[in-house]
Amino acid sequence: MILTIIAVTWLFLVLVGVPIGISMILVSMGYFYWTGMGLAFAMSRMVDGLNSFPMLAVPLFILAAGILNGAGITNHLFGFARALVGHIRGGLGHVNVLASLFFSGMSGSALADAGGLGKMEIEAMRRAGYDDDFSGAVTAASSMIGPLVPPSITMVLYGVISNTSIGQLFLGG
Repeated sequence: MILTIIAVTWLFLVLVGVPIGISMILVSMGYFYWTGMGLAFAMSRMVDGLNSFPMLAVPLFILAAGILNGAGITNHLFGFARALVGHIRGGLGHVNVLASLFFSGMSGSALADAGGLGKMEIEAMRRAGYDDDFSGAVTAASSMIGPLVPPSITMVLYGVISNTSIGQLFLGG
């Protein structure tokens, strides 16, 4: 019953035009007030979540992707992939996939991969005469390699939730 009330209240706030993040905060605060838990309980749970060493890897993966992109490493990475497989027929599609494979080994995230390399890959494919729809599809598909290649955020989260060794998950991947 409580879950239904929370979901309906959140949906109502979103449909009224309240931003999603603010509506989530408002619904959470309403829940804590209604149940009498208090905000001190919520703050202690949040701090306990920050004390998890493996969970610290998630924002650091995202930070690493931002640093790689800001430092221009992605340009060099794309150039390296182009030197390896750019001569093959349909080479830029192969370059797109290979660059995503390399970048996902550093960032661990599909979104970071698409954000870091996507614009550059699509522009290079456009200059080579590829259709925009095809370029976007190849870029979107190749960015999905990110969660599969260790180290990935998905493996870290799985390891934390299932109490499995993250190092063994990386070796298994």
